[in-house]
Amino acid sequence: MGVSPPGAYGRELAKNFGSADAPSIITRSLQHTAFAATEIRVDHPTGELSEPIPPQDAYLICLVLRDLPDNAYWEEGREYGRYFFRAGDTTIADLRRLPLGGIDKPIHALLMYLPRTTMNGLAEEDKRPRVENLYFEPGAGFRDETVRNLGLSLLPALRTPERANRLFTDHVALALAAHVVDAYGGRQIARRIRGGLTPWQEKRAKDMILNDLTGETSLEMIAQACGLSVSHFARSFRQATGLAPHAWLLQARVKRAMPLLRRPDETLTSIALACGFADHSHFTKVFTRHTGVSPSVWRRLSIR
Repeated sequence: MGVSPPGAYGRELAKNFGSADAPSIITRSLQHTAFAATEIRVDHPTGELSEPIPPQDAYLICLVLRDLPDNAYWEEGREYGRYFFRAGDTTIADLRRLPLGGIDKPIHALLMYLPRTTMNGLAEEDKRPRVENLYFEPGAGFRDETVRNLGLSLLPALRTPERANRLFTDHVALALAAHVVDAYGGRQIARRIRGGLTPWQEKRAKDMILNDLTGETSLEMIAQACGLSVSHFARSFRQATGLAPHAWLLQARVKRAMPLLRRPDETLTSIALACGFADHSHFTKVFTRHTGVSPSVWRRLSIR
C-alpha cells in the first residue's frame, strides 16, 4: 500500500477539517506512486477555516456529497471567493498553493488525493507529454459525471473495507488519474488502443484472478505477469473480455457459485466465503445483480 502522503488523507486530513477521523483508502495503481481517497464528514462546524495541508506536488479532487452554500475558498493566504456547491459537484485544489476552505456549515465530501507523479507515471507509460499543471477555476464547483461515478463507486469500499478488493480500488485509481489528465491536463489523451491481449496474456490474467477470488491480487501484479504496463493491461483486458478486471472478477465469483448452489449440503454462507464474497449479504447482492434472482431462488430453480 505504500507510505501515506503527509496530511493528505485519513486521520490527518480529517483533523484539518475539525473531524475526529475519516475512512480512507490508499493504493498504488502505478509503480512508486500513490492515490488516496477519504470520506470527510463535519457535523459540528468550527466556524473557522480548515487547517493547511503541508505543500506538496499534488491535487485534491473533491466530490461534494452534501449541498454546501456560500463556502469560502482561500489560496496562498487570500480569499478567492464564496461558492455554492451542490451535491454531485466536483472541485479541484492545487496543494502547492495552500488551499483552505470555510468550515462554518456541515460538510460531507469525498477527497481524492492525486499526485502529479501518478499522472505523469500514466503519461510516461503511454508515451504522452508530462502534465505540468491541471487547468480549472480555483474554488469553483462544476459537474463532472466521470468523477462523480468513480467517486461514488469508492464509497462502499470506504464504509465496508472488508468487502473491498485491491483489484477494484486499483482500477478506480487508474481510471480517475486517466480522466483527470484527459479532461484537465491541457492536452487531449491520444487513446491508442494497441490491440487486445494475446491468448497467453488473457489466460494468465484470468488464471491469476480465478486463483484469488478475494480480489487481493493487485492490478499491477497481473499487468507485470503479462509483461504490460498497468494502463495498457487495463485497456487491453476490457477490449479482450468486454469487462474491466474487477467486473470480470465479480462475474467469475458468480459463475463459481452456481455449481455450489446445486449442492444441497452447502450453506449460502459457506458458498459466499468459498467464492470470495465478504459474507452472505454481499453474495446475495452481487449474485442478484448479475442473474436477476437471489441465490436461494436460483438454487430452487436449478435443482427441480
